[in-house]
Amino acid sequence: MILYPAIDLKDGACVRLVRGDMAAATVFNTDPAAQAKAFAAAGCRWIHVVDLDGAFAGRPVNAKAVAGIVAAVGVPLQLGGGIRDLATVESWLGQGVSRVILGTVALRDPALVKTACARFPGRVAVGIDARGGKVAVEGWAETSEVTALELALKFEDAGAAAIIYTDIDRDGVLAGPNVEATAQLAERLTTPVIASGGVSSLDDLRALKARASSGIEGVISGRALYDGRIDLASALAVLEG
Repeated sequence: MILYPAIDLKDGACVRLVRGDMAAATVFNTDPAAQAKAFAAAGCRWIHVVDLDGAFAGRPVNAKAVAGIVAAVGVPLQLGGGIRDLATVESWLGQGVSRVILGTVALRDPALVKTACARFPGRVAVGIDARGGKVAVEGWAETSEVTALELALKFEDAGAAAIIYTDIDRDGVLAGPNVEATAQLAERLTTPVIASGGVSSLDDLRALKARASSGIEGVISGRALYDGRIDLASALAVLEG
């Protein structure tokens, strides 16, 4: 199982939010490239980056910081936030991003996501963020009436690299991931699932690893890595050992 350490970008810095609230941002590092280098040096095989400002603006905002990360590390990078059209997908992939994450547009324009998956095989993931089981979009500012499973099933035959499933109610509060909901989603899909939201301990990672057979192939962790609740080397040993 792959560990994806998270770098969430706000105003060019690495931050973590509480349940997606931009007003509740904690700055952990003002140098995202240095943070990415530290993750790569520790043995991380991927890095997960989100342009938080871009998610709200509907277009890339932290492009300079993302470019700095790409230039600083040799490990693959997956990027989400404000990617709403094919031109932006193509632009990021051309700039060295290994995989883009399409979230809001997955709900608004599923056909665009399917086109992107076909045009860039293995380089497009679908981000599904749920609050109370219902999909939230526009930087989590809006909650729809569509369930996470309903949306995920739309892309079963699209060739998406992964479904990144975030439980918003758990995100940034260190309450533990919603292991059961994530595993239930993964069991219904053939597309691999990456778990996100609430990971706060090695036991959380062990609980997700124990459900790997359901189709969970990775886990994203942010705040717990930054504040020391999870030791990065130990986390890698749990998930990849």
